Amino acid sequence: MSRSSLLAATALAGALLPLAAASFAGAAEIEARSRVEAVTVYPDGATVVRTVPVRIPAGSNTVVLRGLAGSIDPASIRVEGEGSARLSVGGVDVRAVPGDARPAADPALEKRIAGLRAQRDVLLARVEAAEGKKKAIMQFVAGGVDGRAGKSGLPADQWAAAWDAVGDALEKTGAALVALQQQVETLDDEITALERARPAGPPAGQPRRDVAIALDSPGEADATLRVTYRVAGARWAPVYDVRLDTGGPDRRPGLELVRRAQVSQSTGEDWTDAALTVSTVRAARGTQAPEVDDLVVSLVDPVEIARRAERAASMQRRAPVAAAPSPSMAAKPALAAEEPEDKVAVAEQVAEIEAGAFQASYRVAGKVTLASDGTVRTFALSTRRIEPALVVKTAPALDETAYLEASFVHEEEAPLLAGAVSLHRDGVYVGRGRLAQAAPGEKVELGFGADDKVKVTRVPLRRQASEPGWIGNTRNEVRAFRTTIRNLHDMPLRIVVVDRTPVPENASVTVEPLPGMTAPTDKALRDRRGVVGWSWEYKPGEQREIQHGYRIGWPADRELSYAGAPQPVRR
Repeated sequence: MSRSSLLAATALAGALLPLAAASFAGAAEIEARSRVEAVTVYPDGATVVRTVPVRIPAGSNTVVLRGLAGSIDPASIRVEGEGSARLSVGGVDVRAVPGDARPAADPALEKRIAGLRAQRDVLLARVEAAEGKKKAIMQFVAGGVDGRAGKSGLPADQWAAAWDAVGDALEKTGAALVALQQQVETLDDEITALERARPAGPPAGQPRRDVAIALDSPGEADATLRVTYRVAGARWAPVYDVRLDTGGPDRRPGLELVRRAQVSQSTGEDWTDAALTVSTVRAARGTQAPEVDDLVVSLVDPVEIARRAERAASMQRRAPVAAAPSPSMAAKPALAAEEPEDKVAVAEQVAEIEAGAFQASYRVAGKVTLASDGTVRTFALSTRRIEPALVVKTAPALDETAYLEASFVHEEEAPLLAGAVSLHRDGVYVGRGRLAQAAPGEKVELGFGADDKVKVTRVPLRRQASEPGWIGNTRNEVRAFRTTIRNLHDMPLRIVVVDRTPVPENASVTVEPLPGMTAPTDKALRDRRGVVGWSWEYKPGEQREIQHGYRIGWPADRELSYAGAPQPVRR
């Protein structure tokens, strides 16, 4: 018997079409079993394909799929398939039905979670207090050192002692902040583990969906239906592993980039032995650019401005604090061992990519099972080996540490989406970073931690403030620094030193470089005003000096304010 394709059908929940209503009214109901055959997960949802094998009697019938996810979008349902007779779809009805109650909570577990959350609130209050102390110290630095005669402030001959005191205070406060943030992270991990230990199940009262499909058949037929629908409560996020081999005098550097997907779902239905695809399409973001309205300018009452500032400050005080890296994530040396010749390394399966002009999809190898409990599973999507360019970068005005960076041009078909990256250098884990989104052809830069074989020191040469004379009405300040860089590697390296020159926002403030300073190779690094750089190739053992200085002039009756003033890191 020849097989015929079913017509695709779509209907809203509670379809009002008279034809569809008549078909449901006189049809016999057939409760069919179905299974999730394939799932495409987006960053903000998923599309599920269920297969339904069913025997259809002659005449009008209704195939019912019971207990599907409550987050189904009724407007997204499509039905297609094939059968041993010519079948026709009369309509699709989506019915909300009560869900199962959540299993009873464990009182001891809930009490433990509440206690940990209370401890976390106390720690966050301490973090806020430490940050306030740090801010107060910086405000003292900005306004407390004043060498002008007859003015309140600290005389110039006491600056060195004041800087040491401020540095020690910042160091202690920073260490306290790190310790508190690590405690917050430990509590967060404990709370997350306990929350996952809660009895699984949908929230009490959460409805599920029954899907009823009206079918007409001229005779008895065997059919396989495919029901496609969109659900909320599913997501995936890109994560990366990057392993850098720095090479050596006779060996070029190499980099391995492993792209992964972290997938989780709490849709209300389990996905068992399903084909999984992850797509870069953001279906919930919208389909068109927003309309631009008129921009109306008006004056605001100063009282209202103060109220807005207070609301913003209050929201910032309540914002969660980013936790510092856990000590358990500290770098551990890789164990090097020779593999016997009859051993074969374990290979990781990667996904198959389908890249189009506007999106990319990755078909994960094999079948996947993912429960609807929010559990995160990670899948390898692709692996790429690259020859990177290495550079050492340092910003001694903020930190005298030199950091190794590797860069490469992204040449894959699919873009690199923004995501967390685990960084390894020569077999040692060096930390976590964040990879910015990069389209094909764009340059990617990643940091790989401190380079202890590049020594950097920065010392002040001049810091002088002058008062206006009897005739002059302008005050001046001169600052100059010397930075010394030495390459202790046994191979040449490109080293980039980054510093900055003040940028005046007012025409009455002037900034000019001092004579005899080292001219920067880049006067606006990455198009940022006032950010300058010196990029040179250093031979093994080579040492260079950079002198950087400027003079600031401003009206005698005004005071200077520095936004984003450097905060040196003491070691």
